[in-house]
Amino acid sequence: MINCVYIHIPFCEKKCNYCAFCSYSALGAKEKYLNALKKEIKFHYKNEILKTIYFGGGTPSLLESEEIKEILSLLNYNSNTQITIECNPNSLNNKKIDEYKNLGINRFSIGIQSFNDEELRLLGRLHNTQKIYETIDLLEENNIENYSIDLMYGIPNQNIKNWENNLDKAIILRPKHISLYGLKIEEGTYFYKYPPKNIATLDEQADMYELAIEKLKKNYIHYEFSNFATSEKYFSKHNLAYWNREEYYGFGLSASGFINNKRYTNTFNFSQYIKNPTEKEYEILTIKNAIEEEIFLGLRLIEGINFNLINTKYDIDIIKKYGNIFEKYISNKLMEKTEKGVRLTQKGILLSNEILCEFIDV
Repeated sequence: MINCVYIHIPFCEKKCNYCAFCSYSALGAKEKYLNALKKEIKFHYKNEILKTIYFGGGTPSLLESEEIKEILSLLNYNSNTQITIECNPNSLNNKKIDEYKNLGINRFSIGIQSFNDEELRLLGRLHNTQKIYETIDLLEENNIENYSIDLMYGIPNQNIKNWENNLDKAIILRPKHISLYGLKIEEGTYFYKYPPKNIATLDEQADMYELAIEKLKKNYIHYEFSNFATSEKYFSKHNLAYWNREEYYGFGLSASGFINNKRYTNTFNFSQYIKNPTEKEYEILTIKNAIEEEIFLGLRLIEGINFNLINTKYDIDIIKKYGNIFEKYISNKLMEKTEKGVRLTQKGILLSNEILCEFIDV
C-alpha cells in the first residue's frame, strides 16, 4: 500500500547560487500550477490513508494557508500523519505558522544553511542571522516542537572554525532534527556558471563532516548519513520511507515516485506539466535493480542493511552474491558487522560513493 506523498512546489522568491532543484521565481504562474497539481493528485491518488506528506521545493511556505488547505483536502490523513513543509525564514510569519499548524502541518524544515551573514550572502540566501532567530522564536511561541534545520558546509571562504561556530549555534538552539549538506557545484547553477573561489576541498569537507558527527553525537542520534535527531520520534518518517525503499507518490513538476516496483520522474518542463500533469513514463525495475537499490539505500542508514530481510524479500543468498565485497570492506574497516548484517563505518561513509559502485553488475 502506498502511504507516503511528496508534493513539489517549485516557486522561490529568488534562486540560490548553489540550487540545482527545479524552482522558479515566477510566482505569477502559481494559480496555473496549483490547478495542474490538483488535477494530477485527483487522477493518480487512490485515497490511501497516509503516513507522511512532504511539501518540498522550491519554497512551499510561499503558499498561503488556503492554498495548502486545498491540496490537503484531496488527501486522506489523520493526526498520526507526519506532515512536513520546507520553509525559508523569510517566508514565515506568526499568522502563517499558526494557520499551517491548524491545517495539521506538524513538522517544519527550515533552510537555515548558516549562522554567518557573509556565508548567507555568498550562497544567495535572502535571510540573515537575525531572521533565523526570529523565525525559531515564532515556531516555539506557536508550540511547534518538531522542527528541523538545514546546515551547509564547504561554503566559499568557510574554514573549519567557522563551521564549528555554526554547529555550536545550532546545538544551543537544540532543534529536534538537523540535516547536513556539503556544498556541491552542480550543472545549471549560478555557482557552475560563475565558480566561486576558496571552496573547500573534498578532504576539507570530510574534516567538517567528521567534526559535525563528533559534536552532534553527544545530543543527537545519527540515524542516516546526513541526518540527526534528538530521538526516534523526530526522525524524518518521509525520508525513511525512501531509504527503506517503500512506495510513494510524487506529485508536481519534476517530482519522482515509486509504485509497484516502477519508478517515474515527472517532466521538468513547466509548460508541458501545465498542459498534461497526469502524464507519466514508468521505468520497470528488474530484480537486480531492486537488490542494488536495497543495498544503496540501506547503507545510507547508520544501522545498515539486514541480510535476512533482503534474502527473504528477493529469495537470494546475499552473502553468496556479495560476500567478497563485504569481507573486503570489513577487513579494511570501511564496513563492520552488525547483529543483522553490515553497515558502513564513519570512514566508510566518507568513501561511500566508491564502495557502493562495487555492488553494480556483480
